[in-house]
Amino acid sequence: MTRSDLVALLGERFSQLTHRDTEFAIKTILDAMSDSLARGHRIEIRGFGSFAINRRPPRKGRNPRSGDQVLIPEKLVPHFKPGKALREAVDAHHDAAVVAEQQPR
Repeated sequence: MTRSDLVALLGERFSQLTHRDTEFAIKTILDAMSDSLARGHRIEIRGFGSFAINRRPPRKGRNPRSGDQVLIPEKLVPHFKPGKALREAVDAHHDAAVVAEQQPR
């Protein structure tokens, strides 16, 4: 699902909102989440999951063309950990799809 798909879905579900209002609401939420992660805070949405920042330590890598060693600096990367309800919902959907595939046609 893309951001545009999400805007369209919410617009259909909440017909009292204009397309512009829906787009603004989604942009505001995502911007707030990005700003929070950039400041090093953790985000937890109950039933969905949590977002945190993981530290990747510096390491040595190789330039594939020359074979020279290069130092790759430390990086901070966002990490998503799904919540229990989301994991169970995805697993249930997967199990239903597997059962449907096994049914004779």
